[in-house]
Amino acid sequence: MRARSKVALLALALAAACAPAQADPARPRTVHLRIHHSSFDPATIAAEPGETLRFVIVNTDPIDHEFIVGDEALQDRHERGTEAYHAPRPGEVTILAGQTVTTSYTFAGEDLLFGCHVPGHWAYGMRGVVLVG
Repeated sequence: MRARSKVALLALALAAACAPAQADPARPRTVHLRIHHSSFDPATIAAEPGETLRFVIVNTDPIDHEFIVGDEALQDRHERGTEAYHAPRPGEVTILAGQTVTTSYTFAGEDLLFGCHVPGHWAYGMRGVVLVG
């Protein structure tokens, strides 16, 4: 009986160790983004539904940029007319030339876009995608 209990406990411990890690909402995962030559690196990011990502964005360019996370409709609204500078709010920040900023965003179940809407930057291709799932 004792040997069976030990085997059962060992099996439970192994199963727990092999289980996929769950996102801890109290500790967002940090994603480092670099802006260089008016492009984001990386341009594709993966997130789990319900996961909060903390973005640390470094602008190495000599010009200002934006980082705006949202669906296509939100990106379209910003492309038609955006604020000159974004007050810090989840998923929308301005990154001045040579600066580093942070923002956080909690993802639901759909893929989202991120990009810069300084005039001409979105059309130039300054955008990326967060794949959720």
